[in-house]
Amino acid sequence: MSCAACAVSVESMLGAQAGVARAAVNYAGKSVLVEYDPQQIAFPQMQKAIHDIGYEIIADPEAEREEIEKREAAAYKLLKTKATVAIALALPVMIIGMFFHHTLPGANWIMLALTIPIMLWSGASFFKNAVKQARHGSSNMDTLVALSTGIAFIFSAFNTVYPQFFLKRGLEPHVYFEAAAVIIALILLGKVLEEGAKSRTSGAIKKLMGLQPKTVRVFKNGVETEIAIEEVQLGDEIGIRPGEKIPVDGAVVNGSSYIDESMITGEPVAVLKESGAKVFAGTINQKGSLRITAEKVGRETMLGNIIRMVREAQGSKAPIQKLADKISAVFVPVVLVIAVLTFAVWMIAGGGFSHAMMAMITVLIIACPCALGLATPTALMVGIGRGAEHGILIKDAEALERAFKINAVILDKTGTITNGKPEVTDIVWNEKFLKNNSYEKDFLKSVILSAESPSEHPLAEAVVRFFKKENIAALEAENFESITGQGISVTLKNEKFFIGNSALLKSQNITIPNELLKTAQQLSQSAKTVVYAANTREVFAIIAIADTIKETSAEAVRDLLKSGVEVHMLTGDNEETARAVSEQVGIKHFKAGVMPQDKADYIRELQKRGKVVAMAGDGINDSQALAVADVGIAMARGTDIAMDVAAITLMQSDLRHVASAIRLSKATVRTIRQNLFWAFIYNVIGIPLAAGILYPVNGFLLNPMIAGAAMALSSVSVVANSLRLKSIKL
Repeated sequence: MSCAACAVSVESMLGAQAGVARAAVNYAGKSVLVEYDPQQIAFPQMQKAIHDIGYEIIADPEAEREEIEKREAAAYKLLKTKATVAIALALPVMIIGMFFHHTLPGANWIMLALTIPIMLWSGASFFKNAVKQARHGSSNMDTLVALSTGIAFIFSAFNTVYPQFFLKRGLEPHVYFEAAAVIIALILLGKVLEEGAKSRTSGAIKKLMGLQPKTVRVFKNGVETEIAIEEVQLGDEIGIRPGEKIPVDGAVVNGSSYIDESMITGEPVAVLKESGAKVFAGTINQKGSLRITAEKVGRETMLGNIIRMVREAQGSKAPIQKLADKISAVFVPVVLVIAVLTFAVWMIAGGGFSHAMMAMITVLIIACPCALGLATPTALMVGIGRGAEHGILIKDAEALERAFKINAVILDKTGTITNGKPEVTDIVWNEKFLKNNSYEKDFLKSVILSAESPSEHPLAEAVVRFFKKENIAALEAENFESITGQGISVTLKNEKFFIGNSALLKSQNITIPNELLKTAQQLSQSAKTVVYAANTREVFAIIAIADTIKETSAEAVRDLLKSGVEVHMLTGDNEETARAVSEQVGIKHFKAGVMPQDKADYIRELQKRGKVVAMAGDGINDSQALAVADVGIAMARGTDIAMDVAAITLMQSDLRHVASAIRLSKATVRTIRQNLFWAFIYNVIGIPLAAGILYPVNGFLLNPMIAGAAMALSSVSVVANSLRLKSIKL
C-alpha cells in the first residue's frame, strides 16, 4: 500500500465481499483484521478480490515471515534507489528550468532527456497504481500525482517536440519538466522516510513467540518423548531442565526450583516453585529440575494472551490514519472534478482549447499534493531528529498525535522507577556483640560471604556482589544447609552460623537485640528486605536489600505533575513496598500485586474516564500494557519486546525524558497541523486562482509557470516551518 487511500481501497473492497462483516486496514502495520463467515466466503476469494486492485494478502504472516521480510527489504532498497535517482536527475532539471531556461541552448531537450527516466522508472509506480485504481472506479494520491505530473510532462514534451502549435496561436509553448520531476522526487523521498519509520514497528510478535521453546519433553507411561510445542495436550507431564523456558501454563508436580518470572511480574527476584505451585509459559527455570502438568497450552496461556493483545492493539486503526483516509477520499476526487470543470467552463465561455487546456493543467499543477505530502514527513524528520539528540526515539506519527494529548502517565516500578536489580543498601552491626566477643568485623564479613556464596537465591547473590566489591575473602565452609523459606546454615572453624529471615531466628531460638529489631522494622517499612546474620546465640548484623530508586525518578514525577499530568504506579510487588516507593517519589495513585492483564485493565479503566494514557515500562510483562495504552514508552535498557511494542523509546533509563517526550510531541504535532493548514489554505486559494476565478473581474489568469513556482514555494514554506523544531527546548 502506497498511501492512506490505498488502505481505504483495500478496506472497501474486502467490506464489499459477500460474507465479510467487517474489515479494518492498518496502513502503518501493513495488516487487515477481517471478520467473515467461512460458510459464505473463503480466503482465496478475498485474496483474488484484493489482487484485482493491485495488492497481495497473506493469511498467515508468521508462516511466511522470512520470505515477507526478504521481499520488504528488497522493495525498500529499490524505493531508496528510485528516490536517489529521481533527486539526482530532478535537481539539474529544476536549476535549468528556473535559471537557464532561456540562455542554455537546447534546454528543453536536456530537461526532457533528464525527466524521461524519472517518469518511466522512478515514478512508474504512481502511474501503474493510478491505472489499477481507475479500473475499479476509485482514486488515491497516486491518481493526482500521475495526472498532474503526467499531463505536465506530456504537455511539456509536446511543446518541446512541436513548439509551433502554440507559437502559431500567439502563445508561448511553456514547459513544466521541473514541476513533474521535482514532484515525483519529493514524494518518493517522503515515501522513503515513511517506510523507514514503519519498518521499526515490526518484530514484536516474533520476539514474543520466541519466548516459547519449539520442542518439549513429555513423560507418558514413564517414557520420555520429545515433541513439538504445538502437540502438547492438557494434562501432559512435562520435564523442565535448569535454564530452560517453561513452555505452557501449569502446576509443579515434582521438584523445586527458582523461576525467573520477570517477564510476567516485572520483579527481578526469582520465585521459589515447589509441588503445587503455578508456573507460566515464557518464564525461565534457573537451577533446579521440575516436572509440571500442562493446564493451559498455545493461545490460552498467559503468554499467548499477551501475544494476542499486542497483535490486536498494533492492528487497530490510528487516529492520524483515519484523518489521512478522509483527506485522501475527498481531496483527490474534488481536485479532479475542479480540473475537468475548469476545462469545460473555459470551452463553453469561448476561451478556446489552448486556454482551457492551460487552465486545467494549471489547476492540476498547483493542486499537486507536494506540500500536503511533505507536511507530516518533514516535521517528523526534524522532530524525530531533535528527539534522537536527547535520547528520545519516536516511532511514528500516531505516537506524536496521541502524546500531544497525554494527561495520565502510568509507571512500572521495577526497572522504570527503580534500577531493577536487588542491591545491599544497609549493613547494621551489633556493636555490643562485637565488643563482648573476640570476633573481628572482617571475619564476620567473610562468614556472611562464605555462607551466601553457595546459595542460589537472588538475595544471596546481591550480598555476594556487595562483599566482593569490598575484596572480602571467602572461607572454606562446611555442612552448608539450605532451610526452605527461611535461609541457610553453615559451619566455619567449628562454629555454626545462620543467615536468613526472622522465621529462621525463631526456629533456632536466636536472640535479636531490641536496637537491631527496631532498625529492622524501620528498614522493612522503607521497602527493604532484611536479612539477619547470627551465630547460635545472637544476631551480630542485619543486612538490608532493596531494588533502589533511580536518582532522577522523584524529579521526573514532579516535572510531570507540574505539567498537569496525573501519575500512577503499577507493580507486581507487595503493597508495603509499593506504598514506600510511591511515597518516596511523590506518587499518590498506585496499585500493587498486579499481573500483565491487570495493568492492561487498569489502563482501560482510565481511558473510560476520558484519560489519554501513556505507559512507561521496560519488561516483557509490560508489553501488553504498552500496547493497550494510548502511548507506550519503553526504557531502552529494558527488553526488546517492550521497545518494539512501545511508540516511544527512551535511550536513557531516565524518567525525566518522559516529560521531554511529551513536550517534543506537542511541538511536533503543532508543526504538523500548521503545515497541513497552510497546505490546505494554499490549495483553497491557489486552485480557484488557477481555474481563472478572477478573470471576469480583472482579467487575471494564473500562468502555469507561476503555478509551478507557487507549488515549489508551498513546499519550501512547509519545510522551513518544520525546521523550526530544531530550536525547541527539551
